[in-house]
Amino acid sequence: MRRDQLEHAIRAACQIIGHPAVIIVGSQAILASYREDELPVEATMSVEIDVMPMADNNVITAELADLIEGVAGEWSLFEEQHGFSIDGVDLQTAVLPEGWRDRLVRVQNLNTAAPSGRPQFIGWCLDKEDLCVAKLCAHREKDLNFVRALHAAGLVDVAVIAERLLQVEPRHEPAAAVGRSWLEGLL
Repeated sequence: MRRDQLEHAIRAACQIIGHPAVIIVGSQAILASYREDELPVEATMSVEIDVMPMADNNVITAELADLIEGVAGEWSLFEEQHGFSIDGVDLQTAVLPEGWRDRLVRVQNLNTAAPSGRPQFIGWCLDKEDLCVAKLCAHREKDLNFVRALHAAGLVDVAVIAERLLQVEPRHEPAAAVGRSWLEGLL
């Protein structure tokens, strides 16, 4: 995945749902913090972008996510034409630490512009350490490889990740504990 593809996904998702901004919660959010040539290959392997619509409640978020998925999700004409898909997700998709919204990284430039050419759409991407928290709580092999590669490349702060793993909602504490245990193995 490349930064220009992330920007294209932001523009497309915003146009599909008719909203000016979306949140990127999957691994491709790392492209807001680093260019693809600065990243290890494990960080850009995914050909799907997890996009969470911004709405007043999770019911509306989920409905808008379904709309994105229907138009640009896996096996769609969009994926066939562009070589990547957009997965609509909701607030239940990722385990995130307290304060994550305050640390979002903004992506807005000419590639996120409306047909008029004026930058109009915004992609708010997870901060790199918050992204690692979500990956460690999901604890799938691909997620662990992602975090391991970012750490090995010196692109994330393990101490910050460990601290933020302590800041997830209590119902996610078991997953965070597994993530903290795994993270200790990197040190």
